[in-house]
Amino acid sequence: MTGQEFQLLHHKINILNLFTSIKEIFIQMAKYAILCFMSIVFITSCQVSNRLKTHPHVYIQHEGREAKKWKLIWEDQFNGTSIDTTKWSKIPAGEADWNRHMSMDTACFAMEDGKLILKGINNPDSSRDSRPFLTGGIWSKGKFAFQYGRIEIRAKLGYAQGAWPAIWMLAELDKYGKYPKNGEIDIMEHLNHDSIIYQTTHSYYTLDLGRKNSPPHSGTANIVAGKYHVYGISWYPDRIVFQLDGKDTFSYPRMTELDQSQWPYDQPFFLLIDQQLGGNWVGKVDSKQLPVEMLIDWVKVYQ
Repeated sequence: MTGQEFQLLHHKINILNLFTSIKEIFIQMAKYAILCFMSIVFITSCQVSNRLKTHPHVYIQHEGREAKKWKLIWEDQFNGTSIDTTKWSKIPAGEADWNRHMSMDTACFAMEDGKLILKGINNPDSSRDSRPFLTGGIWSKGKFAFQYGRIEIRAKLGYAQGAWPAIWMLAELDKYGKYPKNGEIDIMEHLNHDSIIYQTTHSYYTLDLGRKNSPPHSGTANIVAGKYHVYGISWYPDRIVFQLDGKDTFSYPRMTELDQSQWPYDQPFFLLIDQQLGGNWVGKVDSKQLPVEMLIDWVKVYQ
């Protein structure tokens, strides 16, 4: 073999080795791409909700998830020494009966033994605040909201004349306009010394149109004084099922043949938990029976 032939052969071998290396690179890239794709598919299959890009704190349940086993997506066990401000804000005062006495005063809040305590108290300093009573409440507005799923809250209620503890939900994104067009879901409301709770839906349909019985928009359930109970709902695209201690108590269905305002519950809602005092429904407050407390053990949301 001449020197020229040897160089030609060596060049051909180098080209062959180069093609072999390129082929191997493509094979490895293909394997990596397949692995990435399978990982994405696996992760997506494990997810139960979408989170809105413009509102990442909003969890939208995947379509069809309602027929599958619930998975925990959000919770608070209240094990810290203060309210977790990544999840909750204190409810500010307003003009309605329910928030008229809401306060940021630390005297209305406590964290003890893994419990959040919301209080209704006599105002200790009317020179700073002229209101006779102060109350504590928290909401997840702007920090957590969800559409469809199950929510449970373990809580113990205090009793007093004029006490109105509530666990409820309002619309996060105002899909249909001003209240009551976006609806309201009252998971639990309790009055005075009653042995029952109220579980209710409110909307333009029930309030402005007055259609409270077609279908019935409210139910009651018996509770035991001084005992912890688990209050909750299972919320589906076609119904809201109210619950007490894991048992169904009342169901509000979506009825497509009725006015569209009958079902504003196709949008994300946030949670409110508050110890309210006084108002047209609950009646006057007996200051001698205060303070009154609402103890929250935990909150859990599933989709």
